[in-house]
Amino acid sequence: MGGPAGGGWHAMRSFRRDASVTEAHLPKGTIKRIARFAAPYRNAIVAFLVLVVIDAVIGAANPWIVKLIIDDGINKRHHAVVIGLALLMAGLALADAAVNLANRWFSARVGEGLIYDMRSAVFTHIQRMPIAFFTRTQTGALISRINNDVLGAQQAFTGTLSNVVSNIISVSLVLVAMLLLSWQITLLALAMVPLFIIPARLMGRRLQRITRESYMLNAEMSTQMTERFNVAGALLVKLFGRPEEEERLFRTKARRVADIGVEQAMYGRILFVSLTLIAALGTSLVYGLGGYQAATDPAKLGTVVALAAYLSRLYGPITALSNIQVDVMTALVSFDRVFEVLDLPPAIADATDAKPLPVPLGEASTIEFDDVWFRYPTAAEVSLASLESVAVLDQVPDKQVLHGVSFRAEPGQLVALVGPSGAGKTTISQLVTRMYDVQEGAVRVGGHNVRDVTLASLRNAVGVVTQDAHMFHDTIRANLVYAQPDASDDELWDALDNAHIGSVIRELPDGLDTVVGDRGYRMSGGEKQRLAIARLLLKRPSIVVLDEATAHLDSESEVAVQRALKKALAERTSLVIAHRLSTVRDADQILVVDDGRIVERGTHEELLDVGGLYAELYRTQFQGQADPDITPVP
Repeated sequence: MGGPAGGGWHAMRSFRRDASVTEAHLPKGTIKRIARFAAPYRNAIVAFLVLVVIDAVIGAANPWIVKLIIDDGINKRHHAVVIGLALLMAGLALADAAVNLANRWFSARVGEGLIYDMRSAVFTHIQRMPIAFFTRTQTGALISRINNDVLGAQQAFTGTLSNVVSNIISVSLVLVAMLLLSWQITLLALAMVPLFIIPARLMGRRLQRITRESYMLNAEMSTQMTERFNVAGALLVKLFGRPEEEERLFRTKARRVADIGVEQAMYGRILFVSLTLIAALGTSLVYGLGGYQAATDPAKLGTVVALAAYLSRLYGPITALSNIQVDVMTALVSFDRVFEVLDLPPAIADATDAKPLPVPLGEASTIEFDDVWFRYPTAAEVSLASLESVAVLDQVPDKQVLHGVSFRAEPGQLVALVGPSGAGKTTISQLVTRMYDVQEGAVRVGGHNVRDVTLASLRNAVGVVTQDAHMFHDTIRANLVYAQPDASDDELWDALDNAHIGSVIRELPDGLDTVVGDRGYRMSGGEKQRLAIARLLLKRPSIVVLDEATAHLDSESEVAVQRALKKALAERTSLVIAHRLSTVRDADQILVVDDGRIVERGTHEELLDVGGLYAELYRTQFQGQADPDITPVP
C-alpha cells in the first residue's frame, strides 16, 4: 500500500464486512476443495504471487535508494552516485510498471477463469435438479449464488490472497528497514499503530451495521421489482389499483438506501481523515525527532527522509492485517455457499445402469402405472434452508397424494383423466416424465420402468403440453427450435400449419422472427397454446401428455386449439387431463380420479350408466358444453 490514503480506503472496504462471519463453522475439508477447484490455475496463481512479492520488494526499496541519494550523493557531492541511483529508481519504476501489468493479467486470468468454472458448475448442477427443487427455492437466492457468491469466492484469490501476501511482505520489509535505520523511531512509530486500528474498528462496526441493512433493503427492492416488473405482476398491480402503494413502499426503501449511502460516505471520509491525520502526526514525529538528530549530524538527513517514506508504507498494511480474519472468512464462506449448492444431490437422476428407450417406441408406446403410491418430497429432501430463507427445512413427510394407482394405456390409445380439482390428475401426468419418483409401485413407459431408463431418452419419447404453456422471451423461431434445434424453416412452417396457427404467423410483419414477449404474453391464450402444440409436433414424440387448456378460451380459439390437438394426438398414445366434453367422448378409456385413487374407469357411455362420480361430474362440468365444430378448414 502506497500511503495513508490507500490504507484508508482499503481499510474502509475491509472493515465494512460483517465481522459475524468469523463465527461461521465451515465444513471439514473446505480449504482442500478450494485448492482442487483452483488446481487448473496453479501455475498462474504462483506467478501472480511471485509478482506480488516483487512489487512489494520494489516498493520497499525506493525509500532506501532515496536515503542513499541524499547521504552518499548529495551530502558528499558525488554527482555520479546521484545520477546512478536516480537511473536505478527510474529503472525500478519501469520494472514496477511492467510487474503491475503482468500482475493484472494473471489476476484477471485466474479470477475470470474461476468465475467461469464456478458459474458453469453451479448452473449445470441446478439444471439437473428436480422440479420439486424449483417449486421451493427462491429464484433470487439461486441467482445470488451464481453471481454474488461466485464473485465473493473469486475474490479469495485475486483480492484477499494477494492483499494478505503483499501486506505481510511489505510490513516485514519496512520494519526491517526502519529498525536498521533507527530502532528508536521505529518503536515510537509502532506505538502509534493502535491509533490507526481504533478508529478503523469503531467506524467498521458502524459500516457493518448500515452495510448489512443496505444489502437487506436492496434485496427487498430487487424482489419487489422482479415480482412487479413482469406481465403477470404488473397486471395484478394495475387491476387491483395499488400502484401508489407500490410506489410508496419502493420509495421508502430507496430513500433509506440513499440515506445509508450518505452515512457510508461520511463514515468513510471520517475514517480517511482520521488515518491521514494520524499518519501526518506520525510523519511529524519522525521529522521532529529525526530532524533534531540530523541538525547535529547532517549525515542522518537521508535516514530521516527514508523513515518518513517508510512510515507511509507501514500503517496502511498493518491496519488491513488487523482485520485479516474477517477478510479470509468472508471469502471462505462465499466458497462454502457455492459448495453447498453443488453438494445438494439431484433427487431425480439416471441410475448407474440406465439404458436409453428405443427411438421411436412404435408399437411399444405404452404407459403403465402398477400400484403406484406417491407423496411429494419434503423440503429437506430436495432443497436448502438458505435458498428458502428459513432457518430449518421442514422434514415432516407430506400427505399421501396417490394411493395404489394402476392403469395401462395401449399404443395409440387416448386415456382421459377426469376428476375434481386436487384429486391427483396433474401428479399422475408428471410421474410419466419422471418429474418425481414414486415411493411404491412402478411407472412404465414402453414396458420399461422409468427409473431404469435415461432421463434424456424418456423425455425425448414423451411430449408434454401444460395448461399454461411457457414461452421464452425470444422469437417464435427460437421457441420452436427448442424442441428440434436443427429444424429447417419448412419443418417449422409445417408444424405451425398442422397446429393451425401458420396463417396467423404469416400475417405478422416479422413472421418467425416475431418476439413473443415475457412468457409469450404478446400472443393470445389460444395462439400461445397452438405454438406449444407446434413445438410438440416438431419434437415428434411417441407419447403425448396433455393438460388440455381450452376451458378458458373463447369459442374461436377453442376450435383452433381442438383442431391442433387432433393432429397432435393422432396415432400417438395420449394421456390427457380432460376439460372438454369432446375429449372425454373421444377417449378410449376414462379414468376418474378422486382423492388420489382411480375410483371409476371405462368409456363415456359405460361410466354414465354406472351413475357414480363421473355421471355427477358430467352433469356439473360437461353437460352444458357444446361440442365445438372442428371440421377441417378447407
